[in-house]
Amino acid sequence: MMNKEPGHTKDFEPPDDLSLIKTRLINSSHDIRMSEPEGITYQHTVFCQTGLPYRNPGDELRRWERKQGNASLLINAGEIINPKTQDFVAVGLPFGPKPRLILTHLNSQALKTGSPVIEVESSLTAFVKRLGLDGNGRDIRAIKDHLSRLSVATIRLGFVLENRAVQVNTQIVKAFDLWFQKNEHQRVLWPSTVQLSEDYFQSLVKHAVPLDERAVAALSHSAMCLDVYAWLAQRLHRVKKEQPQFITWVALKDQFGYHYDRMDNFKRVFRTTLSMVHSQYPDARFQIDGKGMTLQHSQPPIRSRSHLLS
Repeated sequence: MMNKEPGHTKDFEPPDDLSLIKTRLINSSHDIRMSEPEGITYQHTVFCQTGLPYRNPGDELRRWERKQGNASLLINAGEIINPKTQDFVAVGLPFGPKPRLILTHLNSQALKTGSPVIEVESSLTAFVKRLGLDGNGRDIRAIKDHLSRLSVATIRLGFVLENRAVQVNTQIVKAFDLWFQKNEHQRVLWPSTVQLSEDYFQSLVKHAVPLDERAVAALSHSAMCLDVYAWLAQRLHRVKKEQPQFITWVALKDQFGYHYDRMDNFKRVFRTTLSMVHSQYPDARFQIDGKGMTLQHSQPPIRSRSHLLS
């Protein structure tokens, strides 16, 4: 439930025909309203409250820090060794929609199998295609690049729970073939397995937020859409029925619009983003006005925790 105003967002990677986004949103929204989810994916609660960069910050930026509520995220970009030169090569921070999609997939596969060792040779390609991305083209190369960035980045996840601080210092991906082989047709091949670090896996088991894969696919063009959807999925069901939560525009901009200089530009983009997200999460209850956003208790997009590890 929201007040809608027209606007346009620049925080997504548009396909050649923007009508494809509209069509995908409409079809997915109808499917979500009419049927129960078949595919469930997961995001870590810290990544539901804080996010990676929306745009490429440049390879010179080696440190990324975000805080929101009781969650803190710190990422340091890493280096990978080149098998030809045997030199370490600096790679940049992960950014945009692709690493968010990768994380949800790796999280899901690990939780569903109950193991940090993930068979990805076929599953990742299938996931890419379910998202409507090109299974052989530039999207595969982009996901390969961001999988490499994620694998070598040092990540610190912090929580403050009941006056107690919990911190996980880790790399999300512990090991895999960073350079990706090609077959005789020069197609990029996935590694057969990816291994999550044990620290991250154990934290994920405790702090995973289930998401509807149809919504993730429909919103996969926009990092901000993915972040807002995950945030609402993690937040709304925890709002007390008798006590709605109000969030000021300043706080919303700090969380989702830190890269905007002008508040009016952020407001326009955020309202449009909310409209798209709400189409994929129809049970989300909130109002937005000139002062800010009021969150009301809502059913989560995936209602049963029994889906976790099932």
